[in-house]
Amino acid sequence: MTADAAYMKQALILARKGIGRVSPNPAVGCVIVKDSKVAGLGWHRKAGTPHAEIHALEMAGESARDADVYVTLEPCCHTGRTPPCSDALIRAGVKRVVIGMSDPNPKVSGGGVEALKKAGIEVKLGVLEQDCRELNLPFIKHITSGFPYVTYKWAMTLDGKTAASTGASRWISCDRSRKYVHRMRSRMDAVMLGVGSVIADDPELTVRHVKGKNPIRIVVDSQLRTPMRSKVLTHMDEAETIIATTMQDTQAHRPYVRIGAGIIVCKEENGRVSPADLMLKLGKRGIQSILLEGGGTLAASMLEREQIDEFVFFIAPKIIGADGISPFNLAGRSGMDQAAEVRITRIGRIGSDIIAHARPEVLCSRD
Repeated sequence: MTADAAYMKQALILARKGIGRVSPNPAVGCVIVKDSKVAGLGWHRKAGTPHAEIHALEMAGESARDADVYVTLEPCCHTGRTPPCSDALIRAGVKRVVIGMSDPNPKVSGGGVEALKKAGIEVKLGVLEQDCRELNLPFIKHITSGFPYVTYKWAMTLDGKTAASTGASRWISCDRSRKYVHRMRSRMDAVMLGVGSVIADDPELTVRHVKGKNPIRIVVDSQLRTPMRSKVLTHMDEAETIIATTMQDTQAHRPYVRIGAGIIVCKEENGRVSPADLMLKLGKRGIQSILLEGGGTLAASMLEREQIDEFVFFIAPKIIGADGISPFNLAGRSGMDQAAEVRITRIGRIGSDIIAHARPEVLCSRD
């Protein structure tokens, strides 16, 4: 590994500390090196506060002059809630800036690099670029398309069932897997599930077992069947709840609005909430990342409309039998040539379970 790659890897480790804390901004890490020694470290900690480069420059002080800077994302060159980082680097007199990836934000893209070069600073772009992109996939998708990045997670038995025929699903996965899911929630802007899962399981959808913020809870409920006594509505002091429906009658909205729930009226598609319209509306609200937690009907609808970007599934060493429930209620696929294909990107062990990450093949082919 080259020195540039090694320092960029260190910057990536720093950047990951901001995941789940900086949205709608990207997670960014920065390392400043002078005479082969690290002089400054920084990461973006919260939206509206100084960026990674500023923290690193403050730590480096005078050592930043003629130093090499490693940053996972192109330094910003516009004034938003904070001043431009490119200007700060120029004023500090750095000699060289190594950048993981260019910023997809049209307000920045290429402008940060150009500003640095005009100031006589050497710029190297694209070091560990794929790793830097993976770090901010939700930000990249949202800023380029307006849509949130959706991750569907589920736990299943060895024979591919997410619940018994009665709907009982506690607990398929082991303690470590469930803790991992709570960590995933803490890093997302929102969690989403269908009303059927709310009625069957009455989940809280909050972050427990780990430290972290509670995401926004989204219930997809075309006919407004969410029980008023469900935990997503009676625990409103813990997290915001939004109900997505096709019902335009404001009278039907009132009981939910009265207790503080938000209502999004979406286009109807086959008698249900249109996944594309819902994602567009959530994106306009600034929601970049969503953890889809069920159920099978909603997951199938999202999959068929190409609204799922990533899968995370836990396979437990259990067998439930033929009458169990599938993670996707897909219909009308009679042959393997009609199967939805995915690409496994990562696989490992977590406690007694197997954990696997995958992406839809149709999305992978576009990369």
